[in-house]
Amino acid sequence: MGDHLDLLLGMVLVASPVLGISSCFSNGRMALYRFCNLTQVPQVPNTTERLLLSFNYIKTITTASFPFLEQLQLLELGTQFTPFTIDKEAFRNLPNLRILDLGHSRIDFLHPDAFQGLPHLFELRLFSCGLSDAVLKDGYFRNLESLTRLDLSINQISGLSLHPSFLELNSLKSIDFSSNKIPIVCEGELEPLRGKTLSFLSLANNNLYSRVSVDWKKCKNPFRNMVLETLDVSGNGWTANIIGNFSNAINGSQIFSLVITYHIMGSGFGFHNVKDPDWSTFSGLARSSVIHLDLSQGYIFSLNFRVFESLKELKVLNLAHNKINKIANEAFYGLDNLQLLNMSGNLLGELYDSNFDGLPKVAYIDLQKNHIGIIQDKTFRFLKKLHTLDLRDNALKRIDFIPSIPNIFLGGNKLVTLPNITLTANFIHLSENRLEDLGDLYFLLQVPQLQILILNQNRFSSCKSAHASSKNLSLEQLFLGENMLQLAWEAGVCWDIFKELFHLQVLYLNNNYLNFLPPGVFSDLTALRSLSLSFNRLMALSPGDLPANLEILYISRNQLLSPDPGLFTSLGAVDITHNKFICECELGAFISWLNQTNVTILGSQADIYCMYPNSLSGAPLYSVSVEGCDEEEILKSLQFSLFILFTVTLTLFLMAVLIVTKFRGFCFTSYMTAQRLVFKDRHTRGRESDMYKYDAYLCFSSKDFEWVQNALLKHLDAQYSNQNRFKLCFEERDFVPGENHIANIQDAVWNSRKIVCLVSRHFLRDGWCLEAFSYAQSRCLSDLNSALIVVVVGSLSQYQLMKHQSIRGFVQTQQYLKWPEDLQDVGWFLKKLSQHILKKEKRTKKDNNTPLQTLATIP
Repeated sequence: MGDHLDLLLGMVLVASPVLGISSCFSNGRMALYRFCNLTQVPQVPNTTERLLLSFNYIKTITTASFPFLEQLQLLELGTQFTPFTIDKEAFRNLPNLRILDLGHSRIDFLHPDAFQGLPHLFELRLFSCGLSDAVLKDGYFRNLESLTRLDLSINQISGLSLHPSFLELNSLKSIDFSSNKIPIVCEGELEPLRGKTLSFLSLANNNLYSRVSVDWKKCKNPFRNMVLETLDVSGNGWTANIIGNFSNAINGSQIFSLVITYHIMGSGFGFHNVKDPDWSTFSGLARSSVIHLDLSQGYIFSLNFRVFESLKELKVLNLAHNKINKIANEAFYGLDNLQLLNMSGNLLGELYDSNFDGLPKVAYIDLQKNHIGIIQDKTFRFLKKLHTLDLRDNALKRIDFIPSIPNIFLGGNKLVTLPNITLTANFIHLSENRLEDLGDLYFLLQVPQLQILILNQNRFSSCKSAHASSKNLSLEQLFLGENMLQLAWEAGVCWDIFKELFHLQVLYLNNNYLNFLPPGVFSDLTALRSLSLSFNRLMALSPGDLPANLEILYISRNQLLSPDPGLFTSLGAVDITHNKFICECELGAFISWLNQTNVTILGSQADIYCMYPNSLSGAPLYSVSVEGCDEEEILKSLQFSLFILFTVTLTLFLMAVLIVTKFRGFCFTSYMTAQRLVFKDRHTRGRESDMYKYDAYLCFSSKDFEWVQNALLKHLDAQYSNQNRFKLCFEERDFVPGENHIANIQDAVWNSRKIVCLVSRHFLRDGWCLEAFSYAQSRCLSDLNSALIVVVVGSLSQYQLMKHQSIRGFVQTQQYLKWPEDLQDVGWFLKKLSQHILKKEKRTKKDNNTPLQTLATIP
């Protein structure tokens, strides 16, 4: 597991530079230098408390590698990409070091005195370092009087002949020898640990005792005079015979928790070559005071007669994920103190009355993920201390056997109906079954003392007969999500299902296909605090639909069009995300409330958006303006006069429009000629000079150059004609050859009064054009003006513009020009463009509100 975490951490840190996260820094207290290509320890402030140097190329650690760092408590040197050596007293200048991590590195040379001078070292990590037996035999851990945790897992250790200096390690509590090559451990090897109490000792995954012939009479008890709170000998390939011999060998040693997972004990399903454990397998543990025994992840097929009889003090027995298919009579006799029995993930198909005899104090039985289809009536009746029964994910079709206990888990079975039995419980879990009739719900609501009822993912859709209201003064939480209540309610039945549930605080009705709520269905839920109606089809909520004291409402993923904000004013929090809001004036009151309310709005603001009209589809409600929605009435006393005036005006207007539309090019030419004659002197004076080098920077794709030259440059640029008044900048002429292209773009943007972007299909495919567009926007933000002028050329749709993130942000909040399709409008367009270039902008704050209707072009 540690290897996987290191690999994941490594991948995250490799990606850090890409994500813009620096992994080489020091802030005074922590110094992080992972993946920094270091070949030696960097200099850090003497106030550093944590120094992280993993994933580098450091080859040698000596006393001179570290300055005097009195406050350093954690040093991480693991996972170096090159073999490295650790010299004598290499960490002497770190007197208060608490954790030293050298794991997952190949240590070519480790001096026997490498760890001297560390009186406060609490944890030493040497996992996966390629270390041999010498690290235990030669006194490498002398004088580490504070050492509590020692990790030597995943090395090349083949024997546990401990140096006498281990006797001095009075603080040592945890040792991990897992995943080494230790074939056998006998009495003399751990002698320096005698008299100690270890909280954890792991010898897992060593093939211990399984691939060598062991003379147990000579080997004797390796843990003599030791107290082990947890001993892990998992993954060693132990059979029932090996476990029996081991148990006899350690007879009398105090081991409170014994972990033997991933064993090969048991015949498995369909095999008989390896025997299942019997009464003799664990008999040697009778005087070891074992409280917790973990035998999970194995092949036990049958629990034989009194197999655990000798474990009188056992309180927790884990038999999960074996192949148990048979429980013999009196299998659990002798377990007089057992409180928790885990048999999940086995092959049990039937349970009989006698299966759990001999468990007078068992409080929790976990039988989930078996194949149990039938259980005899009295199987659990005489377990007087039973508190929790977990039968989830089995194949039960009836529950006549259920005793009256506080917690019952029956989810993931095949229950179609519930029997009329006497039942008492605080917690009932019945999700993922096949219950259809709401009569079963009425029955469950009458269970005395029931506080939590979970019925998610059933098929409640009918109400076959009338039922009395289910008065329940104890129920606090009811989960009915992912059912089909709509089918029952639309038939007009079971509208009183929540009557007299005066103490209910949490109700989930999500995913029930609801398109309406029956009148007064929540009227008795006076204590309800949280209600989920998410993932339904509700189009509206009416006053009185919601309980008066409701605090939290989840109504996301419905079809609300224009909700009344008055329904939500009394709430503390509401989730209204992903509904289908119609952003017209009818929604104005709701939008105003949304921007002013003190109610906590759950979910992201971006998930509360308009669905209609199309022009505002996807726009967040927070950015939609409601201005102008209150001026819709016309004075009735002026209707006739206004009608006459309107008719005359409309007639004249249509005639004018027809004339101008038909001859607008001629009209505009005439207008310009008259203007030049009247304002001749003013025109000849030209524009006043200002601080800018250019009047405008024309940004366009090089593929559009010929069109731009004919359409714009010949009519506006002063170098093309003396009649033109503007000094324009464009790439083909004004960019400095050989200069960095980005520098040319920046120079053009910041030295021009305006930036005119000619957005065409070629423009949208040109990365340099889009880069220039981004710089222009940056200037607008910096100067707080509208220096950017966008001209859309060709038949580009709004959708095509919105595909580009930088352009999408502009067109959503700013107006833009569109090149005219009719040639007679070109002159007028060039005039308007000239006016925009000459216009001096005021520094004003941009309004971020999106109006209900936004023009796409400048008239």
